[in-house]
Amino acid sequence: MIDLRSDTVTRPSEAMRQVMFDAPLGDDVWGDDPSVAHLEAYIAERTGKAAALFFPSGTQSNLVALLSHCQRGDEYIVGQQAHTYRMEGGGAAVLGGIQPQPIENEADGTLPLKKIEAAVKPIDPHFARTRLLTLENTFHGQVLDAGYVEAATTLARRFGLATHLDGARIGNAAAATGASLKALCTPFDTISICCSKGLGAPAGSVLVGAADFIETARRWRKVVGGGMRQVGMLAAACEYALEHQLTPLVEDHAKAERLAAGLAEIDGITVTAQATNMVFVEFTRPALDPADLHAWLKARDILVGALYAPRFVTHRDVSMGDIDRVVDVVGEYFKRG
Repeated sequence: MIDLRSDTVTRPSEAMRQVMFDAPLGDDVWGDDPSVAHLEAYIAERTGKAAALFFPSGTQSNLVALLSHCQRGDEYIVGQQAHTYRMEGGGAAVLGGIQPQPIENEADGTLPLKKIEAAVKPIDPHFARTRLLTLENTFHGQVLDAGYVEAATTLARRFGLATHLDGARIGNAAAATGASLKALCTPFDTISICCSKGLGAPAGSVLVGAADFIETARRWRKVVGGGMRQVGMLAAACEYALEHQLTPLVEDHAKAERLAAGLAEIDGITVTAQATNMVFVEFTRPALDPADLHAWLKARDILVGALYAPRFVTHRDVSMGDIDRVVDVVGEYFKRG
C-alpha cells in the first residue's frame, strides 16, 4: 500500500525498534524514567530552552501550552486555518475556558501584523484578556519566513503577549532551510515538537520552554490525563528520530517536488501548492466525483488525503518509485473517456 494521506502513517525503522527494545524504563509520573529524562534534556538543549516535557500527542502538548499560558476568560490569537484552532477539538475553549481570536491566514501561513495588533484587546472588563499569540511552522507544508517570525513575536512582546509555536513539523522547516532547531525556536516562549509525523516515531511530542513554565505544564499534563508510566520506549524512539531522521526529511521534500511535477502534467488536475512534503491539488474536470477517484486509487493500493481538500503527503515510507507509480495511476484514471 502506498499511503500518502499523511506523514503520521510512518512506522519505526528497524534501528528505532532496537533502540526502543533496549531503552531503560522507570515510572515517568514519579519522574524516574531515565529514557524520558534523557529525551527531555536532549531536546531542551537542541532547542535552546531551559526545560522540556514529554507528551503522548501534539494535540495534548498544544492544549497544555494554552492552558499554561492562559487562564479562564483569557484569549489567544490564532490563525483561522491553524491546527490548534480547527483540528484539535476546541480543547482550549472546552477544557480551559480560553477564547480563541482567529485571524484569517495569508496564503503563506502568516497572520498580518496589522490584524494581530488590531486583535489585541484593551484592558477593560468588557473584553477577554489577550494573553498569547500562536503561530504554526510549517503551515500546510510552508515554512514561515524568519523575518516575519521575528516581526510577529516582537509585536507580541510589545503588547505583553506570550508566544507559542505549533511546531509539529518544525523538522521539515529545519530541513528545508538549513536552520537549526534552536534558531527556529528562539523567537518563541514555548514550542510543541511532534516526533510521530515525518520523523517516524510511533507516538510522542515534546513541549519546550522556561523551567517554571514547564513545571506549570507538568501539572496540567496530569489534569488532562497525560501522565504516563513506563514510557521510556516511546521517548527513546523520539530521541532516535530527532537525532537520526531529521536531515533525511529533505528526501521527502524531493519526493513531493517530483509528485507535483508529475501531477501537473495530467489533464484534469491543477497543482495549487507544493511545499516541503505536501502537495495540494484541484480537480478541473467538471463531472469528476472525487470519491470515485479515491476508490479508484484505493483499489490499486494507493491512499490519498481528505476529499474536501485533496492532499498528498510524502514521507520516509514511500519511495521515488512509489511516487512514479502514483503519477501513472492517477494519469490512467484521467485518461478514461
